[in-house]
Amino acid sequence: MKKSITSSETAEAQYKKMTETPIPRLVMSLGIPTTVSMLITNIYNMADAYYVSTLGTSAGGAISVVFGLMAILQAFGFMFGHGAGSNISRMLGGKQQGRASEYASTGFFAALGCGLIILTGGLSFIDPLMRLLGSTDTILPYARNYGKWILIAAPAMTASCVLNNILRYEGKATLAMIGLTTGGILNICLDPLFIFHFGLGTEGAGLATAISQYISFSILLSMFLFKKTQSKLSLRLVQKDIRTIGDIVITGLPSLARQGLNSVSTMVLNNQAKPFGDAAIAAMGYVGRTSSLIFSVGLGIGQGFQPVSGYNYGAKKYSRVKKASFFTLFFGAGFIGLISLFGFIGADTVIGWFSTEKGVIDIGSTALRIQCAFLISLPVSVVATMLFQSIGESGRAFVLSCLQSGLLFIPLCLVLPRFIGITGIQLSQPLAYFLSATVSVPMLLMFLKKLPKDGN
Repeated sequence: MKKSITSSETAEAQYKKMTETPIPRLVMSLGIPTTVSMLITNIYNMADAYYVSTLGTSAGGAISVVFGLMAILQAFGFMFGHGAGSNISRMLGGKQQGRASEYASTGFFAALGCGLIILTGGLSFIDPLMRLLGSTDTILPYARNYGKWILIAAPAMTASCVLNNILRYEGKATLAMIGLTTGGILNICLDPLFIFHFGLGTEGAGLATAISQYISFSILLSMFLFKKTQSKLSLRLVQKDIRTIGDIVITGLPSLARQGLNSVSTMVLNNQAKPFGDAAIAAMGYVGRTSSLIFSVGLGIGQGFQPVSGYNYGAKKYSRVKKASFFTLFFGAGFIGLISLFGFIGADTVIGWFSTEKGVIDIGSTALRIQCAFLISLPVSVVATMLFQSIGESGRAFVLSCLQSGLLFIPLCLVLPRFIGITGIQLSQPLAYFLSATVSVPMLLMFLKKLPKDGN
């Protein structure tokens, strides 16, 4: 009896925190740990690129190629993670803890199984997979050595996405941060050890990533095993009914579209850059990683906003949903704008960290400046997409995710280089960001205007 009362009191305290804490403080308290997690994740991705780039331009290109594979894994992981997490936050907001555990268990084991399938299929057809992702003949040996370890880490990567998102949507972003940052810091430390000390080259970078991913997964899983969460993980709680599975998949579909199109976009980018040589592939890969680092700040704050919007929407506190939306939008735009300014000014220096080759620096620095000039428009589409996904408006979230992540970029990247060469590749992603934000603004404002009064 004592344990039950304690659990009930904990749940009630968490409910009050999510529905009564002032919006700016709540969003920041959840967004800062998520931002730190994403920064560490992006920094270790950049560390991989930095260390491997010292092995040559073709080796550096391999990192850009395998980045598309990692996007595929994240696509499925985030689909199950956001799909389960969004439902969990609304269930907890409506005080339905049992249903929350069913969504958590179903999402977790589905992601784990998906990772195992990708691992098996990917290793069986690794060379065709690397070529599909944009590898040239000179890049292929490096991409194969790096990619096989990413495939071995696939189950941990997909399942970790679910564990991380459940913790975030429950309002326990600090616990999620512990697992992700530990793995990221370990990866940064293992990279030079395996790449240089043991002489494993690109294979060493992949091995370091695989080890860190499994350790990160173990730490995240321990949060559930030691009962630090409201939702529980158990095979007996896995639901086979179409309603639960459909709720997870449909709600998570925008994340699958976002990450899946990111992967397709990376493939298209690499293949469009092929005629301009390995230097172009490597340069655009470095720009992508740097932009992701800047973007992670806005995305981290946005992911702190997600549980706030989902929880309060489930509790019918719509005024708090509006306040959280506007706060996140303006804070994200201001913060990303400031960071982008530094990126614009120091573009040559940033690309020079990865390569001293003049061709790489020329292509990369120009592309990075263009990206930084347009990144300020990103928070608009991010807030709109995350709001719609968190409250179960999956159709709108799906449309905006597709626009933001590839539906605009892919045709631009295919068409523009035919007319303006490498400049077309450099312009494609920034233009896609701006056009996506233009579509998002009216959708977001109209929805917020139509929200009912609290309790209705």
